[in-house]
Amino acid sequence: MAGYGRADRMDGTGAERKGMKQKYTFVAGMLFVLMAASMILTNFYVTGERSAAQADACESDFYILTSFYPMYIAAKNIVGDCDGVRLQNLSEPQTGCMHDYQLTTEDMRKLSFADAFIVNGGGIENFLADTAKQYPKLEVIDASAQVRLLDDNAHAWMSIADHCIQVRTITEQLAALDAVHADLYRKNSRQYIAKLEELQSSQQTIAARCKAANILIFHEAFAYIARDYGLTVAGGMDLDEERQIGAGEVAQLLEQIREQKAGVILAEELYGRKMCEAVQREADVQVIYLDTCVRGDYDADSYLHAMRGNLEQMKRIYESTEQKSK
Repeated sequence: MAGYGRADRMDGTGAERKGMKQKYTFVAGMLFVLMAASMILTNFYVTGERSAAQADACESDFYILTSFYPMYIAAKNIVGDCDGVRLQNLSEPQTGCMHDYQLTTEDMRKLSFADAFIVNGGGIENFLADTAKQYPKLEVIDASAQVRLLDDNAHAWMSIADHCIQVRTITEQLAALDAVHADLYRKNSRQYIAKLEELQSSQQTIAARCKAANILIFHEAFAYIARDYGLTVAGGMDLDEERQIGAGEVAQLLEQIREQKAGVILAEELYGRKMCEAVQREADVQVIYLDTCVRGDYDADSYLHAMRGNLEQMKRIYESTEQKSK
């Protein structure tokens, strides 16, 4: 009986082992099937995404991508209602300047199918060097290539005269890349530049009455405004969402105001109001808030509207001076 029991137990153990082995084999097989299915589905998904991207890109004969808002508005005026051309902007219209912009997967997808990528250049798009390496065949149009930039300051679109140069550069390079639509690009460009030059004429009239005032600027973009209006930049700082203002900086600015007899501050309201209010509590200085033209809607006349608003604000420099002299 004892021997019989032992054999019975051995047979049971063997059966259990065999059952466990079969179970493991089944589980392993199922895992393999699931992994294979996952790989197939992933491949279908990626292929589908690529096909969708290709369909998007091939929806038009010529696909133009712009880096950020002012470049998009310029390109929109050049392209107009041109059939067979698709225009997209890489960043959202509320992104602002692109100094610290990080490319997304969607951005890279767009870049891979773009026929032309329009950038401001001059270092504004800090990702540009890496983009050129990743997409060596991408045609990059540097709008500022013919502009004489102010040192390391590439906010050239803030100068109406320089922006006209940018529009011409974009136009000619698009025409060279897309001969089919070249004549229409040039026609639309001439019409837009005529509007810009009309605005520039108004600017020159206002500048003639500003009488070389000493100013502070709280955004480096306004260095172009100062130059075009014949103003002297006595000092200032570049304010953005990350800049923390210390009491020492306020004191330094107040000293600059006294030493340079600066009576005007040019600032962007979004980031400059806090600093301006701090300075105004201690000094008799006029604050003029200007639009940096990097945010807005996608209307073709957005840049014109923003710069007209800036012109109206700049009138305050001589209006207050003329009032005091009466």
